[in-house]
Amino acid sequence: MTLDVRPQLLDALSALRDRVAAARFPLPLPGAARARVNREELLSQLDDYLVPRLRQPEAPLLVVIGGSTGAGKSTLMNSLVGRQVSEAGVLRPTTRTPVLVCNPDDHHWFVGTRVLPELTRVWAPQQDAERETKSGRRGGRERGAEGAEGGSLRIETAATMPRGLALLDAPDIDSLVADNRKLAAELICAADVWVMVTTAARYADAVPWHLLRTAKEYNATLVSVLDRVPHQVVGEVSKQYGALLTKAGLGEVPRFTVPELPESAGGGGLLPATAVAPLRAWLTHRAQDPAARANAMSRTARGVIDSLKGRLAELAGAVAVQNAASLRLTGVVEEAYEREHARVRGRLQAGAVLAGGALGRWRSYPLDCTAGELLDAVIDSLVTLLVCGVSSADQRIDEAWRYEPAADAPGLTGRDPDAETVEHRIGLAMRRWSRVIEEYVEEEVRGLENPPDTEVVTALLVTALLGGRRARQAGETLATRIGAHGALRLRDRGGRLLTSYVEKVLQAERDRRLAPFDGLDVHPETQAELIAALSVLQKER
Repeated sequence: MTLDVRPQLLDALSALRDRVAAARFPLPLPGAARARVNREELLSQLDDYLVPRLRQPEAPLLVVIGGSTGAGKSTLMNSLVGRQVSEAGVLRPTTRTPVLVCNPDDHHWFVGTRVLPELTRVWAPQQDAERETKSGRRGGRERGAEGAEGGSLRIETAATMPRGLALLDAPDIDSLVADNRKLAAELICAADVWVMVTTAARYADAVPWHLLRTAKEYNATLVSVLDRVPHQVVGEVSKQYGALLTKAGLGEVPRFTVPELPESAGGGGLLPATAVAPLRAWLTHRAQDPAARANAMSRTARGVIDSLKGRLAELAGAVAVQNAASLRLTGVVEEAYEREHARVRGRLQAGAVLAGGALGRWRSYPLDCTAGELLDAVIDSLVTLLVCGVSSADQRIDEAWRYEPAADAPGLTGRDPDAETVEHRIGLAMRRWSRVIEEYVEEEVRGLENPPDTEVVTALLVTALLGGRRARQAGETLATRIGAHGALRLRDRGGRLLTSYVEKVLQAERDRRLAPFDGLDVHPETQAELIAALSVLQKER
């Protein structure tokens, strides 16, 4: 018996997987951390279990042994195999590099990236014929697990393992090392069968119960092992543990009890075969009986698929929250710069540039001030006006963002802490504007019989454009120098160019403030794409 899977279902799952991978939760909002974990778990289950299982239902049954620190996972796995394959020591966390053990005939299923593709395959040198594959190959790279770095999976083969069954030990689910906890969760997500190991002393701890409830939520094929139970209290502890399972709605979960034995001490050793015989028989039956095998696989696979509706809805909701916050933050930026742009336009129309030092230069021109000095003073005053506008917009943004938790995302401020840098950027832009104005002037006066000095005409034109009523005389002098029609043409062209440059300057500073949002990868269509992908999957089921 195998799972009957249509290609359309696999296509729908692949599309769904891509939509989940595209979801991002960078903003520090309530629920964002949970959404990131949910996303990673979904990707792990889709990549490491569901898609490879549905593509190749004939692959060996993968049983992952998980549990909390000191539960005896390594000892249990070694005892099920019949020799030491997984090491445990006195230092915690004990299991650092996960070990997968299978029959030599099943070796080819796991040397590739069919499951757990992100983990590098490593294995110890083969030392006896029992660990060779049918083809006589000794596995692959001769690299000891002790030297394997993080992100690796050690492959072992043992003739004592039933064909069609693979055991995989996971790091401690309550490890002090965050990477170990994450890896343990990923390995469990790759399982056809979850074997949850706890001890007589810790069976009421929160960590194993969290995993048990998760397995129930996903309707996974689950086995519970109560390990290291002193023989004096076997009956009492087993009864209490059973009552807790029943209360949690897990009363039908197969339970196995392993007594505390001298071999249990130290960890990583071998228990007598009789101590694990019932569990080994149960696992062997699931792997080799067609009906039991199909039931175990289909239950876990269907459980994952059934869980997608609620989990995808939660993920889509978190995406919507992220997008709404991003829109609020960017809306504040857009509004602040739009308001400041309007204020700057009003100040320019009122001739506010011709003030302070620039006004003093104009009043002393031409007796105590050259045309070049007047032009520089007016341009500097224009730059100051624009810099103040940018600063005012940024202050408005900062004030509004104080009440937005999402604004605390790293690198989101986008504000240049060096005010001189802002002034330098704007100064370069407005001096480019004045150079273009000078080119306009040269073009206009080129055909005159007695062309005036272009620097003088440029200074008068810029003063007339930016000085308002205070610079009326500049406009009159300009008309006298080059004619009324020429002056009008220059003022029209220069005014349009000024409007364009001011708009570009403020837009560039606004875009600089918005630039960090591009890196957030938060898009409004992600929510709709998640929901659509889920809808297609449900239809194909």
